[in-house]
Amino acid sequence: MTLSASDLAISRGGVRVLENLNLTLAPGQALILRGPNGIGKTTLLRTLSGLQPPLAGTIAGADDRIAYAGHSDGIKPTLTVTENLNFWARVFGTSSIQVALDSFRLADLADRPAGALSAGQKRRLGLSRLLLTGRAIWILDEPTVSLDTSAIAMFADAVRAHLGQGGSAMIATHIDLGLDAEVMELGPFKAVPPPLDDFDGAFA
Repeated sequence: MTLSASDLAISRGGVRVLENLNLTLAPGQALILRGPNGIGKTTLLRTLSGLQPPLAGTIAGADDRIAYAGHSDGIKPTLTVTENLNFWARVFGTSSIQVALDSFRLADLADRPAGALSAGQKRRLGLSRLLLTGRAIWILDEPTVSLDTSAIAMFADAVRAHLGQGGSAMIATHIDLGLDAEVMELGPFKAVPPPLDDFDGAFA
């Protein structure tokens, strides 16, 4: 099923940041979001993921099919790598964590507390959880932060495998991941500021 948004308008802190936005994300498709800092990439991803409501427009096809990965790694520092992954496997009803360990080369770190990992290793652990969700749509906000070249390649391979299985991915990133993906520039959808005499209305 395709994720779509029609005539979407979104806000951050009560201020409209993007408007008149239409997009579709079909099975097997990757869509890269681009735009300068502050334009609303994170706000858009959070809105599509159901974490905040849109100001206007409709979103269809999301339901319980989205796995969202934001800026936080979302791991418990006192638990080992294996314990973290087993926790999420139980949450999503996944029988094995092996694919997550293998895809992000975490096997050698399996018994290490997550709090003792480097920033890049923590990011790999956080991203590996995607493979345990069983969710068809991945919505990812700057997923390659803290990753070195080798780990970026691991991540890109994981996305390709997901797409090959009929999944889809929407990724906000400035990095060239080498994916066969469409690119959507958000600049044309930047909201027009309210007139000065109606500025207070933006915070109503």
